[in-house]
Amino acid sequence: MADTLSRMINGPYAFFVVNRHINPTNLCVNQCRFCAFYRKEGDKGAYELSLQDILKKAREAVEQGTRELHIVGGLHPRWPFSYYLEIVKELKKAWPRVHIKAFTAVEIEHMARISGLSTEEVLIQLKEAGLDSMPGGGAEVFSPQVREALCPKKISSQDWLEIHKKAHRLGIKTNCTLLYGHIETLEERVEHLIRLREAQEEAPGFLAFIPLAFHPENTPIPVKGTTGIDDLKTMAIARLLLHNIPHIKAYWVMLGERTAQVALTFGADDLEGTVIEERITHMAGATSPQSIPKKRLVNLIRKAGRTPVERDALYNHLRVYH
Repeated sequence: MADTLSRMINGPYAFFVVNRHINPTNLCVNQCRFCAFYRKEGDKGAYELSLQDILKKAREAVEQGTRELHIVGGLHPRWPFSYYLEIVKELKKAWPRVHIKAFTAVEIEHMARISGLSTEEVLIQLKEAGLDSMPGGGAEVFSPQVREALCPKKISSQDWLEIHKKAHRLGIKTNCTLLYGHIETLEERVEHLIRLREAQEEAPGFLAFIPLAFHPENTPIPVKGTTGIDDLKTMAIARLLLHNIPHIKAYWVMLGERTAQVALTFGADDLEGTVIEERITHMAGATSPQSIPKKRLVNLIRKAGRTPVERDALYNHLRVYH
């Protein structure tokens, strides 16, 4: 059923983008229990990128054909809002045609808090600086009980949803996510999906939904992680419930290449992209590679029986591989 619906919505196509992930810092004031990425100042492995560091990573990626820069990181205890604006401005100034997808709703709320601005004002200033869209991280599971247990300092589910609806009304497209496979119940997963569907009905703007399989290594959460069956069922149910969100992404970084490929027959129609460097999931024990070349993505999609399409960040077709 999910595969049939996926093909009704997107035809025979499955998508990927040539993109580059940049994580500016792992210093974070939230210190969520499920996160193996964050560090406190002075911790071993803590880092923060300078503007020149970020520009260097972006330059290397653009020279390799990157069309999208995906930028998310921790909530730095000392960086001012002006630094985040400067990152976006300088990237857009250097590469005006490269799409900047940056900052989760959690980061937007943090910027509002440290600047004294409203979240809407923060979004407006970032858009004026060159922000093109937002990723979907930080949603985790909307259940208040789960959030209290795992990420009590993080914004509420209602605040997360409101920030995304504000972004949509400002013309900023976004993605949405679910982090599953830890302490949540199946009922809480379904409730989460229904709230995303309702938000999309109220203020359309979600481009893709990404189910994120939890990786427990280097976290204090005593679970073994998800199974392939759980991953594929979650993918299929998401496609069936979220009929008003056009794309379902099988994020190969978290699922692994093989499960992500099979997910293309369980309702998914997107494999994310080349990525180039991913830190957050790999610090939690992901065994997937740091990047996948374009030729490999094309082959994975073809072998799954779909037609590969290189897309831009807004799902415009750039090249169809017949």
